Amino acid sequence: MSAIRDVVIVGGGHNALVAAAYLARAGRTVTVLERQGHVGGAAVSERPWPGVDARLSRYSYLVSLLPRTVIDDLGLDIRLERRRYSSYTPMPESPDRGILIDNADAAATAASFAHATGDDGEAARFSALYERVAPLGRALFPTVTAPLRRESTVRAAVGDDALWEAVSGRPLGEFIRGALATDVARGIALTDGLIGTFAHSDDESLRQNRCFLYHVIGGGTGTWDVPVGGMGAVSAELERAARSAGAEIRTGAEVVAVSPDGDVELADGERLGARLILSGVGAAVLDGLLRAGGSIGTGAARPEGAQIKVNMLLSRLPRLRDTSVDARAAFAGTFHINETLSQVDAAHDRAAGGAIPDPLPAEIYCHSLTDPSILGPELRASGAQTLTLFGLQVPHRLVAGGAADRHALWAAAERSLDSVLAEPIADLLYRAPGGSPCVESRTTADLERDLGMVGGDIFHGELSWPWARDDEPLETPAERWGVSSGVEGVLLCGSSARRGGAVSGIGGHNAAMAALEMLPG
Repeated sequence: MSAIRDVVIVGGGHNALVAAAYLARAGRTVTVLERQGHVGGAAVSERPWPGVDARLSRYSYLVSLLPRTVIDDLGLDIRLERRRYSSYTPMPESPDRGILIDNADAAATAASFAHATGDDGEAARFSALYERVAPLGRALFPTVTAPLRRESTVRAAVGDDALWEAVSGRPLGEFIRGALATDVARGIALTDGLIGTFAHSDDESLRQNRCFLYHVIGGGTGTWDVPVGGMGAVSAELERAARSAGAEIRTGAEVVAVSPDGDVELADGERLGARLILSGVGAAVLDGLLRAGGSIGTGAARPEGAQIKVNMLLSRLPRLRDTSVDARAAFAGTFHINETLSQVDAAHDRAAGGAIPDPLPAEIYCHSLTDPSILGPELRASGAQTLTLFGLQVPHRLVAGGAADRHALWAAAERSLDSVLAEPIADLLYRAPGGSPCVESRTTADLERDLGMVGGDIFHGELSWPWARDDEPLETPAERWGVSSGVEGVLLCGSSARRGGAVSGIGGHNAAMAALEMLPG
């Protein structure tokens, strides 16, 4: 066994890099071990099509929850661009009309709501809903890089008991139906609670509420921004910060077993010793490593993702059936497809019954409209654009059980998309030098195989509320920072940590803070 390090981090995702950078800057010896040939986990950019100069954010794609504290502390050179247009939603029953939400023009937004829905008051109600939840972001987001606060303390800081009960005590569907009058506006709001989450609007588990909460608190405002250079630019900066601080980062280093006493075993037989182990892999994967390859035994439900992601390169933007809206505006924000509340709930019920939703609720956006740098000069000059589609209500059980594969899911996504466009999306796919269309589908099975995300769950399991119960023990540094694995000597630093999930660095930051309390200077 080599010299004992202060910390060994298992997994090299963006959270692991955040933790490594903080710890190394504090003078601790740190080694990051990553199974793949590169770091970044799901926060990477790649060129999916040989011979095509397009570098896409292959898995995760937008940023909201990365705290300015982390960016400033680590000196990260990261540019995040704000999108003028929040979303465009064609009416499923009449796609020649749609709702364009323009962050810079409230009057135009109101007129768009009225024209599409026939309801002159829905735009005001929609705006009021997000104004109503704004106190959650202002009260909660500053706490995510601090020790966990008690529920009663956070509730008092929000200062609205009715809002608190609506978001944390009752199914989200009740809140949305009470705030909005039209099925389409209700669906636009509900989808914030369904990214990577399989749930009905009235699900008593409230998993949709927790997902919604994280969507509306990011940065204190809930705004989701485009990372310039793609998501890989974010991970590259984190890697640079960690390495420059003195962290050792090893790729192609697969961990096969860890023990609470700090022994880490690699696939090639090498053993490393650490005073403390941080786990950037999911809790279900960690459980298997702690048991030296045994079955999942965390006591929680097996993680289950619920999405398909499709990356496309188009020769140009598609024409819309709604000729009153500029395609560059419609595709610059989130483009909602067959995502009314009733459609999304019906899709959930169909998937729960073992079938692919039809129509498939989906949303798309065009990264290259906001950030053309991800395309080479020739592609930019030709008018080519990227398109990212994220399909909802596709639980891993459909793929694992054989009811769906990437081809069937792409076919469902294509049908859904074509239903609101003026031309087939297949006719616009850019062709690689060999003639193949530039489209790739990433299912939950792909995430499980390629990234080690059990069940393709992008959150590594159920999201947690970003606070502690009033009766919850917060005696140890791991408990206070929300990074306890339940095993002494092993901390969670990835999406499995409390307040983990999405590209945020929060799990990495908080694990590093707990580790510094546990490791004498």
